[in-house]
Amino acid sequence: MSTLIDYNKEVLLQAKTRRATVEFINIVNDLWYDKSIELVLFKNPLVDKRASEVLKLIDYAKEFVNKPITVIDALEIAKAIQQIELPSAKLDIGKLAYECYLSAKKCDDKVAFVKQKLQNATAVKDIEPKDVVLYGFGRIGRLLARELMTKMGKGSQLRLRAVVTRGEINRTVLEKRASLLRIDSVHGDFLGTVTVDEENNALLINGTTVYFISAKQPEDIDYTSYGINNALIIDNTGAFRDKEQLSRHLKSKGANKVLFTAPGKGVPNIVHGVNHKEYHPDTTDIFSAASCTTNAITPILKVIEDNYGIKKGHLETIHAYTNDQNLVDNMHTKNRRGRAAALNMVITETGAGAAVSKAIPALEGKLTSNAIRVPVPNGSLAILNLQLRTSVTKETLNSLIKKYALEGDLVEQIKYSLDDEMVSSDIIGTTAPSIFDSKATITDKETIVVYVWYDNEYGYSHQVIRLAKHIAKVRRFTYY
Repeated sequence: MSTLIDYNKEVLLQAKTRRATVEFINIVNDLWYDKSIELVLFKNPLVDKRASEVLKLIDYAKEFVNKPITVIDALEIAKAIQQIELPSAKLDIGKLAYECYLSAKKCDDKVAFVKQKLQNATAVKDIEPKDVVLYGFGRIGRLLARELMTKMGKGSQLRLRAVVTRGEINRTVLEKRASLLRIDSVHGDFLGTVTVDEENNALLINGTTVYFISAKQPEDIDYTSYGINNALIIDNTGAFRDKEQLSRHLKSKGANKVLFTAPGKGVPNIVHGVNHKEYHPDTTDIFSAASCTTNAITPILKVIEDNYGIKKGHLETIHAYTNDQNLVDNMHTKNRRGRAAALNMVITETGAGAAVSKAIPALEGKLTSNAIRVPVPNGSLAILNLQLRTSVTKETLNSLIKKYALEGDLVEQIKYSLDDEMVSSDIIGTTAPSIFDSKATITDKETIVVYVWYDNEYGYSHQVIRLAKHIAKVRRFTYY
C-alpha cells in the first residue's frame, strides 16, 4: 500500500517555494538594472522571468547536473552576489550552486565562497558602450532589436541607435514596423513597449529612441547627423555578400565595423565560441556570423573532432521553411523552392558542410551536406552521420558532450537535452545555437549518428549578438 500523502504539507511547501522564487526573481532584476550584473541558469536567461518559468529551469538544472539543486540554493547564492562589489558581469548561478553543492564545507559562508569563485572579476577593465545600427529589419533584424532592447540594462554594452530600410518612411510604415516588432507569430509578444515617433522618424522602444533611416545604398548615410558615432553596422539584408560590397558600409560617416548575418565571401566566417578569438576587432573590420546551420553543427563537430577525430561524414539538415521560398506554387530561380513551402518537404542545398571548415580547418573536404525544408515556420534539426577514428559508445559520447555543455569555451553554444519527448516546437526560444539530443544518439563502433536541434532564428540571433559584443569589445566578465 502506498504512503498516505500529506496534502496540506505539500501546499505549504509549494507556497514557501514560490515565495522564495519571487524573492529570487526580484534580486535577479535588481542586480541587472542596478549593477548590470546578469544572472543566468545554465545559460538560460533569468531576467524578466515569471516564477513558474524559473522553477521549470531549476528542475532542468537539477536533472542536468544530477544534484538536488533548489531555488533556495539559487536564492542564497544570489543574496551573496548582492553583497559583493563586482563590475558589469554575466554569471551562471546554476554553475555556482552546483559548485557550492560539491564543496559543501567551503560553501558554508556563501559570501566568502562566491568572492573566491569570482575573484578574477576585479581584473576586468571598464568597457565603452558601442552604438549599433541594424541594416535591414527582417526576421533576424527584428529579433536582434528585441534582444538588444530587452538586454539594454544601463546601456553599458550594445546600444541600438538606428535601423536602415529602403523606401519612404512615414507614419503608416512606422506603425507597420512597430506592429511587426511587438507581435511575432513564432516568438510571441515583445516584452516591452513600442510607440511611434513620427516627428523624428523613429520608434520609441522601451522609451528609447531608435531612428529609422531610408537609404538606397550605405554610402549615402551620415550616421553622425543622428548622433551616432563609430557604429557597428549589423547587415541582415543579404544584399551584400562579399568583402567589396560589405566594405561600402565603412564609407558611411559614423560607421566603424560591419557584421554580416549570413555566410560571407572574402571575410572571416565566425562561429562564436569556436574561432572568434582568431580575429581581433582591432585588425579586422568586417565579420560574417556564418549561417544558422553552421552555428548549430560546428560546436558539436569541434568537440567530436578534438576528442575522437573525424574521418568523414554527411550532414542532413531538416530545416524550417524560410522567406526565400514561395508561399504558393510559383516560379523560383532554384529547383524545388518554387513549390508551396507550408505544404511540401523540399530537398535543396546547404553550404553548411563546407562552411564548417572555415571554423575547423581539419574538416576541409570531409563533410557532404544537403537540406530538406519542411512545413514548420521555425525550429530545425541537423543529423550528423560521422565516421570516427576511434570506437565510441553512446554513453561515452553523451558524457563528453555533456561535459562541454557544463564547462569550457562552448557552454554558451551547446545545450544538452535530457528530454525523451522533445519536438521542434519545444526548442523555440532557446538561446544556444546547438541543442544536443542525448536521447537520440546512435553509435556503432566508429560510426555515430547525432541529432542537433536549433532555433534557426532565435538561437542564431544570440550567436550574432555574442559576436557583436566581441567585435565591439564590450564582453563583460563572465562566469560559466
